[in-house]
Amino acid sequence: MLDFAAFGSAMGILTNGLEAWYWVIPGLAIGLVFGALPGISITMAMALFLPMTLYMEFLPAIIFLTSIFTGAGFGGSVPAILMNIPGTSSAVATTFDGYPMARKGLHNEALGAALGASVTGALVSYVVLLFMIVPLANIVIKMGPLEMLGVASWGILMLGSLTGVSLLRGLIAGCFGVLIGTIGMNTIGYLRGTMGIPELLDGVPKVPALMGLLAASALFSLVNARFITEADEGRALSAPRMLKGFFAILDHKICQLRGTIIGIVIGATPGVGSSVSNLLSYSEAKRSSDDPNSFGQGNVEGVIAAESANSSSEGGSMATMLALGIPGGGATAVLLAAFAMHDVVGGPNLIDKSKDVIYTIILSNVGQCLLLFPVGFLFIYLASSLVKVPLRYLIPVVLVAAAFGAYAIDGSAAGPVALVLFAVIGWVLARYKYPPAAVVVGMLLGGLLENEALKTMQISSGHAGYILERPGAIGIFVLIIVSLVLTIRARIRKAKQAGRI
Repeated sequence: MLDFAAFGSAMGILTNGLEAWYWVIPGLAIGLVFGALPGISITMAMALFLPMTLYMEFLPAIIFLTSIFTGAGFGGSVPAILMNIPGTSSAVATTFDGYPMARKGLHNEALGAALGASVTGALVSYVVLLFMIVPLANIVIKMGPLEMLGVASWGILMLGSLTGVSLLRGLIAGCFGVLIGTIGMNTIGYLRGTMGIPELLDGVPKVPALMGLLAASALFSLVNARFITEADEGRALSAPRMLKGFFAILDHKICQLRGTIIGIVIGATPGVGSSVSNLLSYSEAKRSSDDPNSFGQGNVEGVIAAESANSSSEGGSMATMLALGIPGGGATAVLLAAFAMHDVVGGPNLIDKSKDVIYTIILSNVGQCLLLFPVGFLFIYLASSLVKVPLRYLIPVVLVAAAFGAYAIDGSAAGPVALVLFAVIGWVLARYKYPPAAVVVGMLLGGLLENEALKTMQISSGHAGYILERPGAIGIFVLIIVSLVLTIRARIRKAKQAGRI
């Protein structure tokens, strides 16, 4: 299951110097802070700090961004428990029982349980990834252009899951992103959509566009508010009671394990992510509980189910990104952009030629999960003040930092212009409930879709019967159809239960 030579090389990379580890604790701290600020998602936090990684070496850059990813996974649970406001979309289900626990005076236990479930879920998911990445690579390395076209199409079609409002809106947003991603000159020399603007010959600047869609646009929606949250009262915190909550996962091992498995599976599905897995895990925990009526009233199992799933989905989405080069969601889309900034292409070729790099990334993630416990424990004591930052300070600082970062990428005005333009586009999309994250994933998948389609056409000479020679491709397209049918059925069932149809 392990390539021991590559594993040893990875251990050597991580132990021969501390350069890469310098960025872990700052990354965790940034993730915790941004995760605890309602309205500022994990993806936004990573997008804002993405330009800074341009000046780092590849591995420190990826470790820094994945540390933000890991920290924000837990950070969103803090305001969800203390103030009933999910810091991130993946912490929605955490509010269902976390806040009722806080109202009962059990906020210490709830925070500790959330931290324990997050640390354990993420740790297990990365250990599973460590052992499964080579078998997965042996499968995906045999994939040709047609199979990759199917995988990319699956990612686009699953983008409907990035919004809880409408499957159709998610697909429309994803297709819009694909169109943006194909602007410029393609691999066979055709020029599309540049409107005579020389800066678009190489395509839309992806990093500034990404920051505008995910970060600046969300801040625009907060300009009329005085504070992210109006709650001023603090809550006393008790370390012993937090530790009691942390070790509560040992009393609810089945709930923790079930949530972890759900998170890994859902996280590995292109275009889905933790915002779906935590809701599914919570629903399954409630369904299988001996006392389902206690859910929503302050049951610690609800917190454990939600947090174990949204944290373990990190490993699942990383597996999809590393093995296939397909982002599992907005956060891994940012990581894929970081790969591209350092001229590294994720996917089968990277695994085949650089297993030591893959193992290094995974092992660093394991280390991040272990460090999350002390850093996250300390962070809880500061959380109540962090969620009360006045927006008159927060919004200008974030927007100025984003503009400087966009300019620094290539030293031209194209970056800030793209940032502003896509911030407006992102705000309009969000205003009419079209998910900006789906546009980002579509932008990153647009080029892949086109290139693999062109390669398939060249290999098959345009004959549709070529698919019959590729059983793997047939299996992928069957899975796509099954996934779509199941997703549509689930949405129809939910709509019927809500009385909308």
